[in-house]
Amino acid sequence: MTSTNEGTRLGGYRRQVDRQKLGPTLLIASRPVLRIRTAQWDPAHSEELSHVEWDSEVGHSVRVAKMALPHLTVRCPELFQARDVPRYVATDDKVPR
Repeated sequence: MTSTNEGTRLGGYRRQVDRQKLGPTLLIASRPVLRIRTAQWDPAHSEELSHVEWDSEVGHSVRVAKMALPHLTVRCPELFQARDVPRYVATDDKVPR
C-alpha cells in the first residue's frame, strides 16, 4: 500500500531482541562452560604467572557461548530484553518507477 502523503509514515512497531545488551548475557553464558571445563584444575600458586591454558579455556568458553546465543535469540526471544523497532510505510517517493 502506498500513500500520496510526503515523508515517511510510521506503520507500527515490531519487537526485536536488543543485541546491544547481549554483552552481559554472553559473559554470564560463558561462565558455566568455563567452570565445568576447569573444575578439576589445581589452584594457581601465583597470580603473577601467565597461564596459557587458562587463556585458551576462557577463549573457548566465550566461543561456545557465542554459538549458543544466536540459537537462543531465534528460538526463545522472550528470554532476552527486547525493544520496539519502528516499521515505516513506503510513500510514493520511495516506489520505483
